[in-house]
Amino acid sequence: MVHTGEKTSKCGVCDKSFIHNGHLKLHMAIHTEEKPFKCEVCDKRFRNLGNLRYHKRTHAVEKSFNCIICDKGFIRSGHLKLHMRTHTGETPFKCEVCDKKFSHRGNLNLHKMIHTGEKTFKCEVCDKWFRNPGYLSKHKRIHSREKSFKCSICDKAFGLIEYLKVHMRTHTGEKPFKCEVCDQEFRHRGSFNMHKMIHTGEKPYKCDECNKLFRYPGNLRKHKNIHAGEKLFKCSVCDKGFHVSEYLNAHMKTHAVEKRFKCEVCDKGFGRSEHLKRHMRTHTGEKPFKCDVCDKRFRNSGDVSKHKKIHSGEKSFKCSVCYKAFRQKEHLKVHMRTHTGEKPFKCALCDEKFSENKNLQKHMRIHTGNSSYQKNKKHLNMKH
Repeated sequence: MVHTGEKTSKCGVCDKSFIHNGHLKLHMAIHTEEKPFKCEVCDKRFRNLGNLRYHKRTHAVEKSFNCIICDKGFIRSGHLKLHMRTHTGETPFKCEVCDKKFSHRGNLNLHKMIHTGEKTFKCEVCDKWFRNPGYLSKHKRIHSREKSFKCSICDKAFGLIEYLKVHMRTHTGEKPFKCEVCDQEFRHRGSFNMHKMIHTGEKPYKCDECNKLFRYPGNLRKHKNIHAGEKLFKCSVCDKGFHVSEYLNAHMKTHAVEKRFKCEVCDKGFGRSEHLKRHMRTHTGEKPFKCDVCDKRFRNSGDVSKHKKIHSGEKSFKCSVCYKAFRQKEHLKVHMRTHTGEKPFKCALCDEKFSENKNLQKHMRIHTGNSSYQKNKKHLNMKH
């Protein structure tokens, strides 16, 4: 296996493969946070023997490479070079997705996980996943340590003093993070960082199906439901499904609100005046939305958006089974039946079922004796 280069030892956590089983064992320490190798001088622990040996040099070897600015000493010139970036501000490692720059390659690699959504560090107590080992280490204290840091106002307890400090702001009203653009203030650094993206236009979260970018990871997760065809949010009244909770909430109002806006033509009721206005176009034939490429007109803005994909060639709805792509969600839904075998359209006369309504309509000509069907049938018989 060594000579062929075949990687037969596979990690059961992140699917990474290795040629040697020993390499897999070393790799597993990343997920388990196990550090069995201990320095007898300073008690610092390491995942593998090589790192411990390397560390021991810091105790035994003279630090002959000194920083000319702060006089800090280093064993190797390479380490001094890395350190100098803290003074020069040099950031040679650039993210290809959002152009953010970093002074160290390791920091860039950790940052990339924001875009990929990759979380390789797992808590063995509660199975929660994290992007970097530092977050995992902090999280593990929740399970292992007594919550000894108590709030003097409400008695709520925390495992880390940092969490208590953040919590105290809910009582003091302190908001130490201020936006330089709009002067809005924030209690948490995370909320502040997300807010700044509004001004910069940064959208670091990318859909790997259609390349659409999002400002927040939650929005990306919701968007991915569209490609998966999943409608996880169901109406408790009519069982209609929606991709995101916001659409369900808006829909629920159609059940709760009195339908006081009535159509003068067919007497259909609507909860909102704009819904009635949209409905009236089915009677008037009005098509106020025009395609700016071919001038074709449409009744609804959603229909013109769907139509434009014909010109752009965009096919953002992908089949999760065979990866065939479609312009419209409805076309993907129909296609999925080729995989599931679902046939929702049933003939009322002979109980034969079909995956598409148009096939049912063709079939009905057998029973109705439709002339166009008879001609087609005759033509087919002649071919045989």
